[in-house]
Amino acid sequence: MALTPFLRGFWEHPWEGQNGPSRLYDQHFGNIVADDLFRHPFAMRQYDQRLPQQTGKSEVVNTDSEFRVNVDVQQFKPEEINVKTKDNRLVVNARHEERPDEHGFIMREFTRQYVLPKDVDPNQVTSSLSKEGVLTLKAPKKALEAPDERKIPITHEKGDA
Repeated sequence: MALTPFLRGFWEHPWEGQNGPSRLYDQHFGNIVADDLFRHPFAMRQYDQRLPQQTGKSEVVNTDSEFRVNVDVQQFKPEEINVKTKDNRLVVNARHEERPDEHGFIMREFTRQYVLPKDVDPNQVTSSLSKEGVLTLKAPKKALEAPDERKIPITHEKGDA
């Protein structure tokens, strides 16, 4: 009975009050982890505190000065990655054909779309790929236009004197 208001508030606004970067978990894109094979179906995965480039996570940072996305694409060659903007979205696509790996054969593909904030110009997005396989996409925020200066005339009222 006492939990009802708490649960109702949580389900209506689960992200309210969230500050800081947004991280998307479990983006291993076909990596098999031994723990995944032997876990009870109802067990929760313990998320570790490794760096995004070590975990398959992507990270979105939206500050006053820039919009930045870090995506782990270490499973793909640079020529297999495509980045573009479409309207107000940033689209990342990576694909490689079937090839052998230590478990047999694998074919991977993913597409991730990010909505650009209104104060980001899609033409200003740049990308870089680190040697660790982290794709960084960033764009500066548009500078706020200073209001034009306008002189306001003072009218003088004539009084009865």
